Amino acid sequence: MGTRYDWEEAEIRAIYDTPLLELIYQAATIHRQYHDSRKIQVCKLVSIKTGACPEDCGYCAQSSRYKTEVKPQSLLDKQTVVDIAKQAKESGVSRVCMGAAWREVRDNSQFDQVLDMVKEVTALDLEVCCTLGMLNESQAKRLEDAGLYAYNHNLDTSEDYYSTIITTRTYGDRLRTIDNVRQTNVTVCSGGILGLGETVEDRVSMLKTLSNLQPHPESVPINILSQVEGTPLENQPDVPVWEIIRMIATARIVMPTSDVRLSAGRSRLSEIEQAMCFMAGANSIFSSDDGKMLTVTTPCPGYDTDKEMLELLGLETRESKSKESRSKVRGQRSKVEV
Repeated sequence: MGTRYDWEEAEIRAIYDTPLLELIYQAATIHRQYHDSRKIQVCKLVSIKTGACPEDCGYCAQSSRYKTEVKPQSLLDKQTVVDIAKQAKESGVSRVCMGAAWREVRDNSQFDQVLDMVKEVTALDLEVCCTLGMLNESQAKRLEDAGLYAYNHNLDTSEDYYSTIITTRTYGDRLRTIDNVRQTNVTVCSGGILGLGETVEDRVSMLKTLSNLQPHPESVPINILSQVEGTPLENQPDVPVWEIIRMIATARIVMPTSDVRLSAGRSRLSEIEQAMCFMAGANSIFSSDDGKMLTVTTPCPGYDTDKEMLELLGLETRESKSKESRSKVRGQRSKVEV
């Protein structure tokens, strides 16, 4: 199977509904055609600016609209971030993602500080990803010039269900930011969250949107909702693990060259369940030195625990990709219609 950019929802739904073991087998077969199935990339997510976000994302502990246990904190200083990145690299991490609870990037001194962080952490031979909210093409170019490897901007869910979860920005805003990143050589990281109250049709619709982007996002995180007390989604039921595996496998089949990242919510999965996610095509995880993925509301397994699990499964950590691998042919890019 070659890379396609014309998937129909009916086709993706048929894949999603394939009997589970057959689906895992198909996904595993495709995974081995495009990736080294023995390699797992371990990532570290750092909250460089926490809380007080003006957005109303119904799942988020960092929104200023909700009363959660997350306390606002100012932007971390560069040396603190560099020290965290060094420790992460020593623990087998090859990708560090820096997240700021901003609605959008602003051209100010704080953005200048983030650019300096990107330069310093990139110099450690780590892939650096940022998630800073919406940004324009000029800001994306400045991040590229600083050495940024990837920019994360999740679609979260389907276009139809999106306004149920978020009203302070539109689906089109999300796609425009992805398009602005695509005007540079920064790679795109974009996926979604399971457990928001969405239907299977919403999951399939989101996968259609992602798989029809040309090129596909190089990174597709599959997050599992961490129910946060004080947010509108605090009482959402857990997503069955079988649905998580189906989502990973379907993403692997329709976006064969992308990294599929088992992201937030992994801490509630057993080692056996995680192993099935890897069989289904997940080839990246987020690990931690402090027991949290981004804030205290999202638990994350530790470096040592993950090292033991990977060794048990006969898996190895993947090194960061070279700068040369970031290059893309500009002619393959196309503007996203919004």
